[in-house]
Parts: sequence; C-alpha cells; structure tokens
Amino acid sequence: MARVYLLGHTPNPEHCIASAAKLCYSSSNIANLRDNLTDEKAAQFVEMLSEIGHESPIEHASFTFGIEGVSRALLAQITRHRMASFSVKSQRYVREGSFEYITPPEIEAIPEAKAIYDEIMAEDQRRYDALATVLKEKHIKTFMAEGKDEKTANRLAEKKAIEDARFVLPNACETQMVMTMNARSLMNFFRHRCCNRAQWEIKDVADQMLALVLEVAPNLFKNAGPACVSGPCPEGKMTCGHYKEIKEFYEGLKNNG
Repeated sequence: MARVYLLGHTPNPEHCIASAAKLCYSSSNIANLRDNLTDEKAAQFVEMLSEIGHESPIEHASFTFGIEGVSRALLAQITRHRMASFSVKSQRYVREGSFEYITPPEIEAIPEAKAIYDEIMAEDQRRYDALATVLKEKHIKTFMAEGKDEKTANRLAEKKAIEDARFVLPNACETQMVMTMNARSLMNFFRHRCCNRAQWEIKDVADQMLALVLEVAPNLFKNAGPACVSGPCPEGKMTCGHYKEIKEFYEGLKNNG
C-alpha cells in the first residue's frame, strides 16, 4: 500500500504565514515583521486568516512529500491538482524489469479475483518483455547501420525500445513521486481527496499527508480534511451519509497529531 513521507517544508511554516498576514494587517515593515512573533501569536494570526477566509497568505508555506507504493492510476488523479510540482519515476527511462503492481483491496479480498488479477499482471510483464526485446533488436540493427559501435547501439536501442514498450503496462503498475504543494493547495486537496467518496487509493494518500503536516503545522491544518468536517457536505444526493464517523475520524487524527 501507499507510503507517504514528508521530505521537507518551509521552516516554521506558521511563523512564515503569520509574517505575511502581519504585513497585511499592521503597520509593520519587512525588517520587523518577526519581532515579538511568538508561537502563540503566530497561531492567532493563522486562526484569524481561517476565520475571515483570507487564504492567500498561507500560500507562502510549502510542503514536499515522497510518495511510493502507488499506481499509475493514482498518478492520473493526483496530477489534476495543477497547483503543485511533481517529479515521477519515468517508464521511458527506467525499464520495468519485474514491475511491482498495486492490488485493489476488493480484489485482494476475493481469492478467485486475486488469482485472475495476478495472472493478468504476469502476462503483462511477459508481453512487455517480449515487445521490448523485439523493438530493441530492430533498433540495434538500425543504430549499427548508422555507424554506431555495438555498446552505444545497445544503450540507445534499450531506451528507444522501452519508450514504446511501456504502452502495454497497466494502470496498476507501481510508481513513485515527489510532490510539492503550498498550504492553500493542500487545503483544497484535502477537501476533495479526504472525502469518503474519493477513490480509495488517493484518499489513503491524502489522509497520510494530512497526518504528516499536522505534526509540523497543527494550527494551520486544524480545520483541514473533507468539506463535511468544517461545514455541510457538498455532495448533495451523492453524500456518503457517514458524517458522524468521518468527523470522529478526523478529530482523532488531529488529536493524535
């Protein structure tokens, strides 16, 4: 399953945000923005911003995560959050010699389904390997005919072969990424992806991310989570109907943090 790590973040994120807010609402200048800015006062500024809905100052704090053990299907979802930076393991440059894959819990729970699924993954690996081999042999001949030495031809052919062979790899194929978001984008991400109706894999990643940022910026993220935690459910007739359980889960997450 997914593993999420907080690789880095803006130093003293709540102080950074409070400094930006202080500039907006006081006569302070840049030189003395942090004068007398205690943890308590920083928390008060952060809470004030939340109460009045002034979100732009929280963009000054950013958080970088390492995410592994996730599928290419998740990659397609998470990159829809455009106010973020991504670095992803490349299937164009990294050959999937024996690719790892993610198994959905519903499939894992049914032995017959799991057996079919594993068989499909093994067949995908065989087809990928066979296709890469055929393509590589063709490209080696082409490069050597162009005058390349055998070692160079082999290296170039490998890259060119896997660039096209990757098209047969499944959405289940495991990938890894580094992702950076500012706090405002994270709030939006949590609002959508911590929701009970979010797809199970990205919800798991979002919950792990929220737990990590709560450790370093508890005041900033104390109201973070799905929309129903801090207000009415926006899903209308599509609501999951488990408001009480969800609220208890995220309160527990924040208290544990």
